[in-house]
Amino acid sequence: QSFIDGTLAKITRAREAIDAAGRDVWLQVDGGISRDTIERAAEAGADVFVAGSAVYKAEDAAAEVGALRELASGAHRH
Repeated sequence: QSFIDGTLAKITRAREAIDAAGRDVWLQVDGGISRDTIERAAEAGADVFVAGSAVYKAEDAAAEVGALRELASGAHRH
């Protein structure tokens, strides 16, 4: 599945609602997560990412997971 940019606003709204309620909830995004999209999803408020194709199609799956983790952890929420 491709990443749908329109979901970024939904992620942001969900994160805002979770934070406003004072809940400890991990927000997961599944679909089209890759090096090109993970930072935007993290900045919008996602905490957990399903990156199937990006990992399984990579030449080195472990290295790809590491790169994705680094990109996600480096993102800052606005």
